[in-house]
Amino acid sequence: MTVSPRALPLDATLYEAARVMRDLGIGGVLVTLSGRLCGMVTDRDIVVRGVAESRDAAHTPLSDVCTAQPVTVTPDDDVGTALRLMRDEAVRRVPVVDDQNRPVGIVTIGDLAMSDGTAAASADALWEISKAPPNL
Repeated sequence: MTVSPRALPLDATLYEAARVMRDLGIGGVLVTLSGRLCGMVTDRDIVVRGVAESRDAAHTPLSDVCTAQPVTVTPDDDVGTALRLMRDEAVRRVPVVDDQNRPVGIVTIGDLAMSDGTAAASADALWEISKAPPNL
């Protein structure tokens, strides 16, 4: 997993999220309310739910476009659990949260591709995730 994932508050704007993604070279930002995970916004969300809907990026809050309550894993879950969730839910990123629902990490499709001991399973799951229809 990637530790200390970038998070923004629910009332941050699309513009702020896009700049963070650009500056850090990442494709998604966790969305929090009072420090607890409440959503996730990806570069695709910004395009499909923001730009394509003619939303003003400087004034549209993440709450309007983020995926609310994304599936999560805990630090105690193993790679197989994250892999199954990603495959079953057809997602490329799964936040890792503590027992207070505070984000402590994120598992990405890239993390799984580079994980040890599950190469064949990871390759199969990556193929399934990649061919899944997009979430709108």
